[in-house]
Amino acid sequence: MGDLLQPWHLIVLAVVAFLLFGAKRLPELGKGLGEGLKGFKEGIKGISDPAPPTPTTQQSSSVPPPTSTPVEPKS
Repeated sequence: MGDLLQPWHLIVLAVVAFLLFGAKRLPELGKGLGEGLKGFKEGIKGISDPAPPTPTTQQSSSVPPPTSTPVEPKS
């Protein structure tokens, strides 16, 4: 199994990928593969790490809340 990633094997795989997909599709495939791996790592990290505690913030406003006053109907 250690002989699987020899330089000649990687070159042959690169040539086969180039012939199968062409020069235009290879960057798209690489980008898609990279985004997929990034999403996979984030998903694994989210499962293994506990959720961070949500900070509780108190809203302090300088404007006082409106007071309720009875509204008289117009006649």
